[in-house]
Amino acid sequence: MRTIRLIAYLALFLGFAQVVFGAIVRVSGSGMGCGDHWPDCYGAFTPTRSTPTLAVEISHRYGAVALSIAIVALVALAWSRRKLVGVGGAGGVLRTAVVAVALVVVAALFGALTVKLSLNPIVVVTHLAISMALLAALVIVVVRAGGFGSRSVPARYARTVRSGRAAAAITFLALVFGALTANTPGAAAACQGFPLCRVIAEHGAPLVIQVIHRIIALLLLGHLIGVTVGVRRRAETRVVLAAATIALSLVVAQVLIAAAMVEMGLPATLRSLHQAAGTALWIAVVALTALAAGTAESTDIERIIFESPSRGKFATPEGVST
Repeated sequence: MRTIRLIAYLALFLGFAQVVFGAIVRVSGSGMGCGDHWPDCYGAFTPTRSTPTLAVEISHRYGAVALSIAIVALVALAWSRRKLVGVGGAGGVLRTAVVAVALVVVAALFGALTVKLSLNPIVVVTHLAISMALLAALVIVVVRAGGFGSRSVPARYARTVRSGRAAAAITFLALVFGALTANTPGAAAACQGFPLCRVIAEHGAPLVIQVIHRIIALLLLGHLIGVTVGVRRRAETRVVLAAATIALSLVVAQVLIAAAMVEMGLPATLRSLHQAAGTALWIAVVALTALAAGTAESTDIERIIFESPSRGKFATPEGVST
């Protein structure tokens, strides 16, 4: 399982880097750096011409290849060890890894469509949504393989799972509307000022998209505050509390970055950082939900011990107080 876990970590890192680099492609205006050519770049996979936009775009494509290789290797290894506990069957690594393979193929096809349709906003947003689904699948694989401290989670926390799913849904909406804001002409600068619009530069759809994005972000902030307080009050295991705290910290950072970005006139660095923080937040929220759900490696005996009335007030989540 350790090797599966390491490859899953690698795939997740590459997936995160790919999404963040995708934001750099957009912010730097490099989306058409290879023209409408795909998967090659002006007839070659190692083009001789050298321009900044071409270098950024072709690097993004190389990253996609590396990610695909890592995910295929993950599935191959999981398949070879499918008889191990926690690998095959329901709740195991293999099924989710196969989903990740399907998603990386779909993401690649939408990447091609994005280029062929000259960065159509709806296609770009759909491409991002698929990429986020892929990241979610990889996070679940990592957790089921024993990553992020999941082996120390002794029980399923039903309330936190429900709250985590709600947080994931809100986060996904925030990401989608954030992508719409970034890719809809005029939307990013429609509402100038934070948190209220001091100047409205655009009306209609651009303004509506921007305002909805802000409302969803603030709702997410409030929800994650409630989730973190609830996890702490219920004295859930340290790993789950850490995941909730990290998610809350990231949404606070995301709001602050957004405020600075708007007040400073949308500088490219902050726009890229905003995307990176949003992606990290998505990973944290999905990890929180997956950790609270427990893993296939948790045994019935462990769950009985954890839920036993004999656990003292000061018992750690990993054992029984004496």
